[in-house]
Amino acid sequence: MENESQPVLLPEMHLWLRREKEKVENKPPARIRAVQREQVVLRPVDVERLLGPDHSARAIWELVGQRDLQPFYEPIEAVEGKAGRTPYDPRLLISLWLYSYREGIASAREIERRCAYDPAYQWLTGAEVVCAHTLSDFRTAHGEALKDFFSQVLAAMAQTGLVDLQQVTQDGTKINAAAGSDTFRRKKTIEQHLEHAQKRVEELMAADNEVQTQQALAAQQRAAREKLQRLQQALEEVKALQKNALTEPEKVRVSTTDPDARIMKQNNGGFNPSYNVQLTTDARQIVIVSVDVTQAGNDAEQLQPAMQRVQQESGQAPQQAIADGSYTHRGNIVAMDRSHIDLIGPPPDHTTRKETLYQIRGVAPEFRPETFAFDPASNCYTCPAGKTLPYKRKQVRTGQTQYTYQAKAQDCQGCEHRGQCCPRSRNGRSVVRVEDSREVKEFRTKMESEAAKAIYKKRGAVAEFPNLCIKERFGMRRFSVRGLKKVNIEGLWLALTFNVQQWIRLGWKPRPLHMALA
Repeated sequence: MENESQPVLLPEMHLWLRREKEKVENKPPARIRAVQREQVVLRPVDVERLLGPDHSARAIWELVGQRDLQPFYEPIEAVEGKAGRTPYDPRLLISLWLYSYREGIASAREIERRCAYDPAYQWLTGAEVVCAHTLSDFRTAHGEALKDFFSQVLAAMAQTGLVDLQQVTQDGTKINAAAGSDTFRRKKTIEQHLEHAQKRVEELMAADNEVQTQQALAAQQRAAREKLQRLQQALEEVKALQKNALTEPEKVRVSTTDPDARIMKQNNGGFNPSYNVQLTTDARQIVIVSVDVTQAGNDAEQLQPAMQRVQQESGQAPQQAIADGSYTHRGNIVAMDRSHIDLIGPPPDHTTRKETLYQIRGVAPEFRPETFAFDPASNCYTCPAGKTLPYKRKQVRTGQTQYTYQAKAQDCQGCEHRGQCCPRSRNGRSVVRVEDSREVKEFRTKMESEAAKAIYKKRGAVAEFPNLCIKERFGMRRFSVRGLKKVNIEGLWLALTFNVQQWIRLGWKPRPLHMALA
């Protein structure tokens, strides 16, 4: 192929291009403003104007200041006119923790770090840095005072119509403990670790101060004593659990870092050291009215204590409680009826449990209780092979009465279907007929109505929202403290933070900045 023809440049164009090239080559370098970080800047800061009038830190400061904080002030020993270090105002420390939990920060050291540069923290502290140890100690040192503050916030929300206790939901969520799965040990191993820890404490107490600084030695001694205390508690816990173990008590294990934690099944099917956080939520505007952290892996026994807490803390019991199937067993149905609380939830159904029990006992499907014929006139059952099971005994339980019918041993021993019907029974096949109590029958009838089903549909939106907010918005998937007592206090902080967030969203009216300055 022939090359394409090149454009022909006129002499005037050659001259123009050469001049332009000379201009570019002779042009001095561009002048720009360089970033200077090797300097100290001293400038005035108007702390009050660091935040806008609608910032959440202002709302939290205002809400905390309107409450009676006397229970937090009572332990303070520093008084006017006497020597001693002046502590931080509890109003400030409460506000710092509420704002931090709302921002997903549960670390005292991170709060201390943010006090040096974050405008919200600088506004709250007045441009001071609060020590992490002060924050950490304050968080878990005022459990009763925090409960009183929680009640005051609920009362304030009730006055503005955000809480009425007409309808509440009950739900639980698992939050991981501050302990790893590999910290769980059996009694023998814990005793060995305890012996080593005791020797370590004795060695540190007899250590020479000249080898290291007094501060470093004191820190090591404190850490060794704390480890020894946790191991002593772990040994007590494992002994207590062994006493209550139904089988193989020697296999009971307890965490050496958080002895109160328990292995619990998670929503994803896995198992982790966790605590069970029980939340009672008012359905009117989704406000938590009660919180409790337990070691129980299931929710079955948590409904009644929750309703009692609400009545004790607010002075009145809820009129209606909505809960899922893990709460609606017969005992809770009867208890709610006696407490005059309208319970809404799925009727109890133990079909799955019975199927598992039949499989363990080796009962074939064609010999399950539903295949036995019951004769009310003679009050007896007849098995598929034609043998009679007469009435034997009655057992009354909460919410139901159980009637047991049992065949004669000789009838079953010579039966050709024994391997399918009762392969592991020595006394003959038995069948239990269950009759629900009045309360349970009425509950089943109620839950068949369309009105009750429509009410139950509200459960997910109300009960699951606080759980989602605490885990996703606040980032609390693992507790920051150890021990059931401290974990309960942190659970209270989380519930309080959630309520404060709802108050800001639904009830707070920001003041103009000039009014705040005034």
